[in-house]
Amino acid sequence: MEGDCLSCMKYLMFLFNFFIFLGGACLLGVGIWVIVDPTGFREIVAANPLLFTGAYIMLAMGAMLFLLGFLGCCGAIRENKCLLLFFFMFILLIFLAELSAAILAFIFRENLTREFFTKELKKHYLRNNDTDVFSSTWNSVMITFACCGVNGPEDFEAVPHLPSSSSEKAMPEACCQRELQSREGTFVNREACLAGIESFQNRQGCYTVILNSFETYVYLAGALAIGVLAIELFAMIFAMCLFRGIQ
Repeated sequence: MEGDCLSCMKYLMFLFNFFIFLGGACLLGVGIWVIVDPTGFREIVAANPLLFTGAYIMLAMGAMLFLLGFLGCCGAIRENKCLLLFFFMFILLIFLAELSAAILAFIFRENLTREFFTKELKKHYLRNNDTDVFSSTWNSVMITFACCGVNGPEDFEAVPHLPSSSSEKAMPEACCQRELQSREGTFVNREACLAGIESFQNRQGCYTVILNSFETYVYLAGALAIGVLAIELFAMIFAMCLFRGIQ
């Protein structure tokens, strides 16, 4: 009876590690896509050191989960206590890191409000100055998502160093409509856009556009994160039980 239970636990352990292995492969794929994607994300990531670092952290986490899933599968099938213990300790560290990140994200969620982004835009945005990381990142976002400011073009009326009396100078080029939503895309009518003709401008705010674009994916990502944490928890339990059961 004990042997049957141990055998069942071994295959369950293998199954959970196989899912961890697949999760690591998915993270690797997403991380690589974010870095090399030619439709705009590469520009945003390259312009923002924080996003650039985050993409590589995602790659590192994916590689680690990929490796640990493989080690867990091998440890379970071969009933190797050393591999099982190694797997348990590393999964525990990853589990605690992910749990801490989730708690911090919940605590600092107020930093992702419309008001916060509007305040930061008005404080730091320097229009078409692509040497400034903040401005270049915002320009890439507005071009990629065909939007303007956080709430709309009116956000730039209060941007420092921009004379509000001239709509031609107050409207950033990134808010003008393009044939293709990338920096290489040609303007539909740049002069008319900068002159204030609304039909050639992107009038919708980026906060609404991005929220609508990623709303489904945010819930999916949250559900996936909960699923990954649950799988890791069960994998640790099975690893320790299998470790104790091996003679």
